[in-house]
Amino acid sequence: MFRHLSSLWTARHFLLALVKLDLRLRYRRSVLGVGWSLLNPIAMTIVFTVVFSQLFGNGNPVEYAAFALAGLAVWSFLRDAATMGSKALLMNESYIRQSPMPYTIYTLRTVLGQAIHSCMALSVVVALVVIWRGNASAFMGLAVAIPGLLLALVAAWAVATIGAFITAFFHDTAHLLEVGAQIGFFLTPIMYRRDILDDRGLSWLADINPVNLYLTLIREPLLAPDPVALVSHFGPQYLSAIALTVGLGALAIGVVSWLHKKVIFHL
Repeated sequence: MFRHLSSLWTARHFLLALVKLDLRLRYRRSVLGVGWSLLNPIAMTIVFTVVFSQLFGNGNPVEYAAFALAGLAVWSFLRDAATMGSKALLMNESYIRQSPMPYTIYTLRTVLGQAIHSCMALSVVVALVVIWRGNASAFMGLAVAIPGLLLALVAAWAVATIGAFITAFFHDTAHLLEVGAQIGFFLTPIMYRRDILDDRGLSWLADINPVNLYLTLIREPLLAPDPVALVSHFGPQYLSAIALTVGLGALAIGVVSWLHKKVIFHL
């Protein structure tokens, strides 16, 4: 593992070049540029706010917009990292055949690109919270949310790596992940609060949902009036997130060790 991470660090300039290339190609000749990455979550937030703010919110449309956009930003990152990351080896076949780079550099390329887009959406959430609360508590909340963001980043990289190797052998994996993401969206408290599940005796749906774990650690500090007070309250959630992230990372390491010499014959 340490030798692999050392190889990734050695190839860091190549990785950053790939991420920059993705951004340039995606927004080349675009008037709004990276602003297009915000269009979808903001449009979905507007729709959710108009339709669901009175049903699931507290009557404050700005508060609900911040709640929904934060959920969409985290969900979109984890979903796209898994679905697009699962195609990383197939999409980078030409690089793999020409250069002996670590395979995980290509999944990390995808994950970092999606992380940039989601961080821009979270910056809009911070602005909405400042407007809503009229103070700078959102900036402190962003600092408190950083550990959750880092755990989500590592977990997304691990899931993308596992999915990419499996997809190289079974190409239907990417399609199954996309179907699962459609189902998972409605089972995750994104446009509604977890209290709705708790009141109906369905709290177990949130408890077994790993996405909800990272969503809570990222969204709640951003929206809380006193984010620092949540640090001690979120102790069990942090432990669970760390255990889950370490488990996913160990599984990804095992998959890479097992299949990295075989995968080239299936691309």
